[in-house]
Amino acid sequence: MSGNQLLEEALVILDDLIAFETVALTPNLDMVEYCVARLEAVGADIRLTHSDDGTRANVFATIGPGGDGGIVLSGHSDVVPVHPADWTTPPFEASHREGRVHGRGSADMKGFIACVFALLPGLADLELARPLHVALTFDEEDGFHGAPVLFDDLVRNGPRPAAAIIGEPTGMQVIGAHKGCYEYTTTITGLNGHSSEPATAVSAVHYATRWIAGLMALGPDLVDRAPADSPYSPAHTTTNVGTIVGGQGRCVVAAECSFEWEMRPVQASDVAFVKDSMAAVEERLLAEMRVVHPEASIETERVCEVDGLVMDEFSPALEVMTSLLGEAPTGVVSYGTEAGLFQAAGIPAVVWGPGDIAVAHRPDEYVEVGDLAVCLEVLEQLGELLAQS
Repeated sequence: MSGNQLLEEALVILDDLIAFETVALTPNLDMVEYCVARLEAVGADIRLTHSDDGTRANVFATIGPGGDGGIVLSGHSDVVPVHPADWTTPPFEASHREGRVHGRGSADMKGFIACVFALLPGLADLELARPLHVALTFDEEDGFHGAPVLFDDLVRNGPRPAAAIIGEPTGMQVIGAHKGCYEYTTTITGLNGHSSEPATAVSAVHYATRWIAGLMALGPDLVDRAPADSPYSPAHTTTNVGTIVGGQGRCVVAAECSFEWEMRPVQASDVAFVKDSMAAVEERLLAEMRVVHPEASIETERVCEVDGLVMDEFSPALEVMTSLLGEAPTGVVSYGTEAGLFQAAGIPAVVWGPGDIAVAHRPDEYVEVGDLAVCLEVLEQLGELLAQS
């Protein structure tokens, strides 16, 4: 296909992908079936791995020779939830206007996936000397649940790729490092009662606010702990409480309160610092709570603990990008991706793809058509590189 034909094909595929409402933690099998059909059409070797309940699946496919080596082009199939009233056009219907494609997942990261699938027929026609792998994961947006399942399968059954390109929206800049992403849900259980007699009850909401205040109080210490050469902005480990749910009404002392929180560590020692500090806070709070209610509790569930992508200037993945783009600056970002999981599994990784992270997760999310065109050109070059012996 010509460049224009490839772009038109990618836009058609992107329209199709946006129409799949693959919100994280909901079924994605319709989209998986669509992708598998396209992979089967080019003779790819395909393997699926599933969530525990069987409603979501990862895809790992190989074009070209089997065995270890080659490059993985990786993306996640899921998207974040939407509030349709906030959108100019329906979020799961692609809208083309002013050189952009709008729709949930257009930037994060179905635009990249569309480019990969538009190129598959041409790549399959090449006599690849090294394999090209395609990976699609589930639930990246809520706990990174899919990728570990995929990696468990790869460790047991192979292959071991030489490098991975994770197609998150970077504005076409090569990203060589990012912070980690640690996510938790904490539930505080107290004792309900009438608000006119607070001394006979234990307010889970009140103690949740004190727990959260303890977490927020660590902010200045985390700033001081930042490495002097930290490349990130902000340079330090950050924390955030995203949701709080608890209580029944104004006049009822709340028996339970849950909140979701995260930290974005720049170094492992900060993780230990936060955990140790909050353990001390919990000890003090529980001592107070159990004077009134001995069964009071504070329980924290780990949703995920994903280490960051560590910069490695000699990474084979960066070498691949240099071969494709020349000597381009390598950046860092503060958000997390599956690149850290690839690296932890022994597969060198970079992050590079079409779209702008600033518009991801927002109403009227979009990807520039020009970014898609550049992505296609570079991935075509990757195919030619893999065809060289």
